[in-house]
Amino acid sequence: MKKIVHTLFSYAEEIVSAFFISITVCMVIVNVFFRYVLNMGIFWSEEVATISFVWSVFIGAAACHKRKMHISIDLLTKLAPDFLKKPLRLMAHTIMIILNGYIVYLSVIFVRASSIKPTAVLGISSSYVSSALLVGFGLMTLHSAVFFFEELRSDTLPPGQAVQG
Repeated sequence: MKKIVHTLFSYAEEIVSAFFISITVCMVIVNVFFRYVLNMGIFWSEEVATISFVWSVFIGAAACHKRKMHISIDLLTKLAPDFLKKPLRLMAHTIMIILNGYIVYLSVIFVRASSIKPTAVLGISSSYVSSALLVGFGLMTLHSAVFFFEELRSDTLPPGQAVQG
């Protein structure tokens, strides 16, 4: 049981993102069926599909960041001398924490502003849609902080050097 809980927690973003993309796909398929086979559409399905897609994108982006699957430019780190590699990686993680943190701050402002605007079809608060930004970038900030502290704790030595004792 403990292993199942650990697995679910370590894949939480992937599971949530898959859930939302599944809703998106199902809504589109059901609406296509209703529209072309039964000659009647489900008026709210496009909005639900769009909201689900937005959530899937931002939670999926956080999952990719957690797994270090985003494109990165590590040419500077690879070309740097060994004694500079760790400080450069720490600097890169710090920049990511600052950028993602700033986007979280902007997301809070955006969610507050969108809370008074209802969606076009369902009439629910647009903050339910825009909260995906806040959650996604909040998770990316958290993962960037974890990467920073993991890098800080790592005691990797450059190749060919032994511990002096």
